[in-house]
Amino acid sequence: MDKHTVPAVRQAVCDTARAMADSGLTAGTWGNVSGRVDDTFMVITPSGMDYHRLTPEQMVLVNMRTGEYEGGLKPSVEVPLHARLLLTRPEVGGIIHTHSPKALAVAAAHRGIPAVCDDQVQILGGSIRCAPYTMPGTREMADTVAQALEGRMGALIANHGAVAMGRTLSEALTAAVVLEKTAQVWIDAQALGGAVEISDEDCAFFHDFFLHKYGQK
Repeated sequence: MDKHTVPAVRQAVCDTARAMADSGLTAGTWGNVSGRVDDTFMVITPSGMDYHRLTPEQMVLVNMRTGEYEGGLKPSVEVPLHARLLLTRPEVGGIIHTHSPKALAVAAAHRGIPAVCDDQVQILGGSIRCAPYTMPGTREMADTVAQALEGRMGALIANHGAVAMGRTLSEALTAAVVLEKTAQVWIDAQALGGAVEISDEDCAFFHDFFLHKYGQK
């Protein structure tokens, strides 16, 4: 592990956790944020602490393969989920687990969200699946959410919340905001007779464009 990268990841995780709370994507001390250090270590938010009082030094360094962690603060109970995703998705650099209200409304209905927004398909990869309900903090939850995220950067968790990922933590935060907005759009569209889905072909085109051509070189 390159210990010189750890302070930067701690800072990014702390900043993202505060931004998550400021964006209304979670309430109280719920939700969690992680950032990749390398193929073995991650930094994750501590368990049950006020996001606005957090400091970068309080972000917990965790060995993703063993679950061991450094320091006197316990990491989030969702270590198994974050570790599973970072270990199996090498393209992912940051993960945000939210309890945002509109995403949770859809998740409480055990529903997924079809591909209905172009920014949704660009950033999240297409339709948003809903993982079945499992106990938080368990390997079973990690397994079911990982399955729901296959080929995607965002998913719902039944009766629980949502997960968004990105190549960076900044991208993961954008993904979480887009997922919440998509849930709101889909709910609203039901009052108009239902949303019209974007084709699989267009979903693939837009997601590839976002990954490889969007923005400045």
